[in-house]
Amino acid sequence: MLISTALVLLMTPALAFFYGGLVRSKNALNTMMMSFISLGFVGVLWALIGYSLALSPGGSDWLGDLRFAFLNGVGLEAKDAVVPLTIPHALYMAFQATFCIITAALISGAIVERMRFSAYLIFICLWSVVVYAPMAHWVWGGGWLADMGAWDFAGGTVVHVNAGAAALVAAMVVGKRSDYGHASILPHNIPTVLLGAGLLWFGWFGFNAGSAVAASPIAGLAFVTTMLAPAATLVVWTFLDMMRSGKPTAVGCATAIVVGLVAITPAAGFISPMSAIALGAIAAVPSYLALIIRAKTSLDDSLDVVAAHGVGGTVGAILTGVFAEKSINGVFDGLIAGNPGQVGIQALAVGTAIVFSGVVSFVLLKVIGLFIPLRATQSDEATGLDVTMHGEEAYLHVTE
Repeated sequence: MLISTALVLLMTPALAFFYGGLVRSKNALNTMMMSFISLGFVGVLWALIGYSLALSPGGSDWLGDLRFAFLNGVGLEAKDAVVPLTIPHALYMAFQATFCIITAALISGAIVERMRFSAYLIFICLWSVVVYAPMAHWVWGGGWLADMGAWDFAGGTVVHVNAGAAALVAAMVVGKRSDYGHASILPHNIPTVLLGAGLLWFGWFGFNAGSAVAASPIAGLAFVTTMLAPAATLVVWTFLDMMRSGKPTAVGCATAIVVGLVAITPAAGFISPMSAIALGAIAAVPSYLALIIRAKTSLDDSLDVVAAHGVGGTVGAILTGVFAEKSINGVFDGLIAGNPGQVGIQALAVGTAIVFSGVVSFVLLKVIGLFIPLRATQSDEATGLDVTMHGEEAYLHVTE
């Protein structure tokens, strides 16, 4: 669990490289800072109040209580947590903190290159407390979705659908980049994108296998499925690229890996390795189509968070209800094993995450906008947010 926690923490810098390479050079540092800053602000908020609201065993079906606020009672003994532990309670808190940190950072991909950094920082701080914490409680903290039988091994609904819905709303509220649709907006460093995708895959073994919260057979299963599902997504995505343009692209390769990782997350410890291959292969298609459809609309989801995380997480969560096998996971069966009702439960959990995250994110952004501008000025956008927001440049003598 020490290793898994460190691996998941690494995923946030990995996300910074993945996102940073996809934007123009004048916005590279700003984009990367949107991930790195979550390590500090969201991480501290999790310790102060988020962990208690999300994963305290008291409270109600809707929200935890404040018994663990300021880490009161979160010690080095394996006791008092919402789940049975064989590790220090404080370590479990830290492991869960890394999930909240990266979930908040994921949203940034939808509003890079035009959102004011201070407004973004306020938003993710509030979002981590009033959106992420309740959603985590509903699914992992003994809340109402858990009582209903919704299963999410490592964050399909809690992390990816949750962030995807917030990203969609943020992109619509903040609006398009000033030159969107009028200028060529291309990734400035594709090797960095590939580096980020590779490090994300590496960290994701901690994300999924660590969610077993033990060195156990289920952790081993989650590790294997986390290897196989993205591999299958990459194969199918490559064929889709070849069919569409005749050329497999590096950005497509990196995107496919992330989509496959997202899709297997809710199912990692519940399905067989062969089912993981099928899940990863299936997940490639809707996310690929979502990318194509989005590009034909006026929605400026800059780095396609909705297609990768929203759609990928939705597909993975629903397919968990298709492929799950009690003979493997010891917990529940899905459609193929004779429990078709599980698909409906999984779909309800997904719908809940979309509506809750979308509505509350909209309210948060509108309220923040009453006190501070959400957007950078058109002049700042033209100059680049690295210089105007941080007083730095990623590369000397490079402007685009």
